[in-house]
Amino acid sequence: MKLLVTAATILEIKPFITFLDHQSQRISDTQYRLANCYIDVLIAGIGMMHTAFSLGTHLAVRKPDMALQAGIAGSFRREWQLGSLVMVDREYLADLGAEDNDQFKDLFDINLWQPSQPPFTGTALVNTFAGLPCLPELPRATSVSVNLVSGSAQTITRLETRYMPDVESMEGAAFHYACLTSGIPFLQLRSISNYVEIRDKSKWKIPLAIKTLNDELISIVQTIAGLS
Repeated sequence: MKLLVTAATILEIKPFITFLDHQSQRISDTQYRLANCYIDVLIAGIGMMHTAFSLGTHLAVRKPDMALQAGIAGSFRREWQLGSLVMVDREYLADLGAEDNDQFKDLFDINLWQPSQPPFTGTALVNTFAGLPCLPELPRATSVSVNLVSGSAQTITRLETRYMPDVESMEGAAFHYACLTSGIPFLQLRSISNYVEIRDKSKWKIPLAIKTLNDELISIVQTIAGLS
């Protein structure tokens, strides 16, 4: 099994990399062997532009059997506790389009894209989870990917009204698009570090979110490698 694990920043998966350093055979600075699983680690950068370029460059040379994106996210759902985990099955590009007076219109609205043009399902980038060797028992989430993290009541209301999202990130849609276009089975794993609200970092729980994210990531990779 050839597995790609990617994250926006090294901070988000540093405990996982430490695990690999201690429990696997290092092949190169970014490649490891854990039992019968060859693992590439790609720190793709923050945002969709960096993620798209990094993934495109990597996949052109090394196509994995499975790709896994791990990261933290903001939640629109208050019933989901900070530090809890989800897997994203539906991604929307939530700020790519045009302003028309006080309305936002995406590329489908202005007819630059057509619904269900590959790899979209309707206007979403949907993961059916087909072809994965294992699937964690986690809630499935609808996500919006944004270049500007939401921090105003007006923006939050627009996103909730239009997309009914559960979580928000800055890279998920680029990951879904790359994997769907390349025909690679994939999983996007997110840990909730904060709620989507008027920005108040004092309420965020990033260390907790990183811990639960990496605990689950290590467990999934051990299962894929046949160690659990």
